[in-house]
Amino acid sequence: MTYVVRAETPPVEVYQHLRVATGLSPKSAAAAAAGLAGGWYSVVGYRDDRPVGMGRVIGDGGTAFQIVDVCVLPEHQGRGLGKKIMGALMEHLRQRAPRTAYISLIADGDARHLYTRYGFAETAPHSVGMALRL
Repeated sequence: MTYVVRAETPPVEVYQHLRVATGLSPKSAAAAAAGLAGGWYSVVGYRDDRPVGMGRVIGDGGTAFQIVDVCVLPEHQGRGLGKKIMGALMEHLRQRAPRTAYISLIADGDARHLYTRYGFAETAPHSVGMALRL
């Protein structure tokens, strides 16, 4: 299978579908629209012009960035699309983010193995990730 990764922000409906279909938490249309509009860089992965994965970078554009929403539909996992998505995000960060920028992400389950390929390392015990859901 051939996958193509395009630098684009997914439409709200595609974003919502990919999140839920890959086990990420659902987001309302209003929340998705606001979040997507405030993103720094996004990519969508396609198979035969059908969106099957995505990834985004959010941040302040200078000091701090976070990689979010990296997901691939289950039937397309294990075929290299996640690597293509991460590769596109990292390439953009390397070209556009300042060298002093801090880039973080939250790795769910075995996804941490994908992220270590791009230089990410667990921060514990020095620091730990924390979260709050409203």
